[in-house]
Amino acid sequence: MDIGLGVPSGGDSWKIVERAEELGFDYAWFYDTQQLCGDVFMAMAAAAMRTKKIKLATGVLIPSNRIAPVTANAFATLNAMAPGRAHFGVGTGFTGRRTMGYGAMKMDDMEEYIDAVYGMLSGGIVEVPFEGKHPKANFLNPDLGLINLDEAVPLHISAFGPRSRALTAKLKAAWIDIVFTEHTGLRDLQRMQASWDEAGNIPEDLYATMLTLGCILEPGEAYDSDRAIAHAGPGAAIFMHAIVEQEAKTGEKVNLPDWQRDLVDRYHQLYQSYEPADARYLSLHRGHMMFVRDDERPLVTADLIKEKTFTGSRDDIIERMTNLKNAGYSQIAVQYNPGREDMVEEWAPILNAVKTA
Repeated sequence: MDIGLGVPSGGDSWKIVERAEELGFDYAWFYDTQQLCGDVFMAMAAAAMRTKKIKLATGVLIPSNRIAPVTANAFATLNAMAPGRAHFGVGTGFTGRRTMGYGAMKMDDMEEYIDAVYGMLSGGIVEVPFEGKHPKANFLNPDLGLINLDEAVPLHISAFGPRSRALTAKLKAAWIDIVFTEHTGLRDLQRMQASWDEAGNIPEDLYATMLTLGCILEPGEAYDSDRAIAHAGPGAAIFMHAIVEQEAKTGEKVNLPDWQRDLVDRYHQLYQSYEPADARYLSLHRGHMMFVRDDERPLVTADLIKEKTFTGSRDDIIERMTNLKNAGYSQIAVQYNPGREDMVEEWAPILNAVKTA
């Protein structure tokens, strides 16, 4: 099993990636969320210059943020800086598009985009949808040594629904899942394994990554301690961000336990107060996955953190993550939050214990 680190991209995020490599992390997953983080490829390039072994992956790139030749060029350049360590993680866009008021992009468009990126990385000529046309593009000077097309750039797809899982299996890509509980992690893995099997793929060839966040509690520490709120609270808040936005858009309520329904209904009241009214998503996603805002803090309860994140004692977390490893996850990655670099030091021995269990 590999271990990974979720990295909010930034000008100095190379420092934590350098430390993660020293602590035995195998992957660093850099976020492509332009309104919340720094630029993903700038952060990866800086990390490439300061590390030697750790794999550098987009976690995940959003195709609508840049045209395919630009992405292919970025990976080819990164591959020249860190040969064989560049990994292409991609998804239809949750945070990076919702922070602009958009939903997920179409699956067919993402597949077309992936095909174009890999067509260029293999040295071919591709058609690129651009301004209503499909002009052809390729690398014109690959022999000048400015980019590297020799080493492969592995593909990882973030897939939560049946169509995205089917595409992952079709392309024989590695799979990325965001997991906040052992139960949902096992359920999602079983669904992905079924899609992989339906495509006629060899079961052992599925590389499955789970990304999560949480807090390793000290003996007697409360689930809503200041430290738990800082480390795990953003994961609990994401649960409400997603449901509130979905229900506001569709007008249909998600079936939830009474205590969770109460929290979500209270969050709806908060959501309705955000201005401007035609862009409430700007306030909703501020701090998304990185910190708990003061206005939502009363709703991020101990019960919600306990239920929706990997928070608990050292032994409890190791047991839960070992169960997921044994079920078939190839990599467990955890996120650190900006300003909370100590999380990397705390998670390293936990993840290494699961790795060797």
